[in-house]
Amino acid sequence: MPQTFADKIIDFNQHLQYSGELPEGFHVLNPFFDNPETMQVMRQFYHKFYDDHLERKFIIGINPSRHGAGVTGVPFTDTKRLESECGIPMLSARTHEISSVFIYDMIKEYGGPELFYKNHYINSPFPLAIIRELKPGQFVNANYYDDPKLFLMVKDFMIESLKKHIDLGLRTDEVYILGKKNATFIDKLNKETSLFKNLVVLEHPRFIQQYKSKEKHFYIDKYLLAFNEDEEGNL
Repeated sequence: MPQTFADKIIDFNQHLQYSGELPEGFHVLNPFFDNPETMQVMRQFYHKFYDDHLERKFIIGINPSRHGAGVTGVPFTDTKRLESECGIPMLSARTHEISSVFIYDMIKEYGGPELFYKNHYINSPFPLAIIRELKPGQFVNANYYDDPKLFLMVKDFMIESLKKHIDLGLRTDEVYILGKKNATFIDKLNKETSLFKNLVVLEHPRFIQQYKSKEKHFYIDKYLLAFNEDEEGNL
């Protein structure tokens, strides 16, 4: 029997490791090595929503948050949403991540996790959490583009990760990029590699939650319109 989409993702995550260099002060968190329960709940999630051979659309984030996928192993999914929206409890950690709040509010409007994940796959070009040490013992989330040296060091790994994501069974005619600055860098990579035909840029969930919360429903509608226009055009 050929591998299901779930089998491919789980295999990707089980072998996910960054062994390249990083600038001083930057560190990579790999939840699949750090917490045995992360691997367990990640398997449950993908077997629940991706245990098929369907082609899906690719939604591209930046890199995981240490409170979201950096704990659960599921992009834009903190432990609260993993349990309340996906029905998968995680006992060893309890996290709240604001991007997850927006994503699951949008998913609810779309029709719920089963329908949404049947059509979409979310991940990042750098699929592990990056943190930066500001002073001894004090860490903050970092983006792969926060430092020019960091981007150059992780660039080849990001390109290989995108290629591996595509091989899972993703469409490349149109992809959705979360975050305008993220889109600038993905566009650079795409000009070198020609992985994707068309990039659709959407505001990042964190930006919406932090700075545009009063207009949240406008942005949810913007997301849904982008997804639905593509679906209607490919019936």
